[in-house]
Amino acid sequence: MSMLTPPGMGGKYRITGNRFPHMRRPRSRRRIVLAAVAATVVLGLGGWGTFQLVDVFSGGSTGTHAAPKGGKGDCKPAEGRTAGRAATAPAAPKPLPKPSDITVNVYNATPRGGLAKTTADELAKRGFKIGKVGNAPAAYDKKVAKAGLLLGGPDSEGALKLVGAQLADTEAQAGRHDDADIDLILGTGFKQLSSPADAERAVAELTAPPKPSPSATVC
Repeated sequence: MSMLTPPGMGGKYRITGNRFPHMRRPRSRRRIVLAAVAATVVLGLGGWGTFQLVDVFSGGSTGTHAAPKGGKGDCKPAEGRTAGRAATAPAAPKPLPKPSDITVNVYNATPRGGLAKTTADELAKRGFKIGKVGNAPAAYDKKVAKAGLLLGGPDSEGALKLVGAQLADTEAQAGRHDDADIDLILGTGFKQLSSPADAERAVAELTAPPKPSPSATVC
C-alpha cells in the first residue's frame, strides 16, 4: 500500500504513483457563454469609442447627417453676394404700347419694287398706323443687309420691340430722330413679315416676367 492511500482504503481506491491528483470543479456552460458575451460587448464599445475619437479629431463628416423628411436638411441661404442676388427679384419688363399707338414709316432699300407698299398694308391689318411709304433715303438704299432696320426716337424702346416682333433678323436703333414714329427700312435680307402667330409669340416672350433664379444654399 502506498503512503498516499488513506487508512482503511484499498483495492480500487488505492492511489499509486508519484503525482498528486488535481481535483477541479467542472466548467459551467453558462459561465462560458456569459464570458463570451462580455468580451463581445467590450470589443464593440472599444471600437465605437475609437470611431468617435477619429470623428472628433478629423472635424466630423458632412455626408453622414441625414436630412429631415423635407429633403433640405440643415441648409441655410448662402451669405454674401450670392444671397443678395437671390433675394432681389428681377425687374418685370415694361408693358409694350398698343399697335394703334405706333406710327410706322415703311421704306424700301431693296431693288424689288412695291415691297414697301405690300409690307405697309400687312402692318395696317395688324393694327399699326401707317405714315410714309416709299423708297429708302440714299443713306440706306441698298445698304441694309438684314431683313430690316428700325429707327426710333429717344423714348421708342417699347415701340421698336413691338415692330421688331413682326419680322425676324432686324436691328433697332433708338434716338435716331426726334418724333415718335418708327422707321422700318426693309433690307436685302427681307422676304416677308413673320406670320401673325409667330409675331404674337415673340411679343409674349418680350412681355413675359423673368424667371427667378434659384437661391443658393450652404449645407
